[in-house]
Amino acid sequence: MQTDETDRALIDLLAENARMPVATLARKLNLARTTVQARLERLENSGVIQGYTLRLSDSQRAPLRATALVSIEPRSAPAVLARLRSLPDVKTVHTTSGRFDLIVGIEAETTEALDDTLDRIGETRGVKGSESLIQLSTKLDRRR
Repeated sequence: MQTDETDRALIDLLAENARMPVATLARKLNLARTTVQARLERLENSGVIQGYTLRLSDSQRAPLRATALVSIEPRSAPAVLARLRSLPDVKTVHTTSGRFDLIVGIEAETTEALDDTLDRIGETRGVKGSESLIQLSTKLDRRR
């Protein structure tokens, strides 16, 4: 589905606050409330907007975050992904090109829990090697 400038402005406002009332969205966009409601329904029905979510403040998230860069054996991706899904501190997994095959996002409550998760990733059958990076602070976050 094609989106226009108004759709993108609507999406930007929702990215700031997904609970913003339709009347407020309409006022900020200089549109009728019914127009905004119709656009929202069209964006939802077409799959452009797949849902609304909760974003916790850093104070409510696990205090330790890390990224593990993982190299895997050929054809081992399904088994490795199944193992990663079973680890509760693993929050995201992305495939990538280059020296590493997977980028794994981890959030842990303690250094021991982080160390345990990294150990479990490293001992997973099909994992050739990994490198981990502990995130110290967030300077910019534009995720939607």
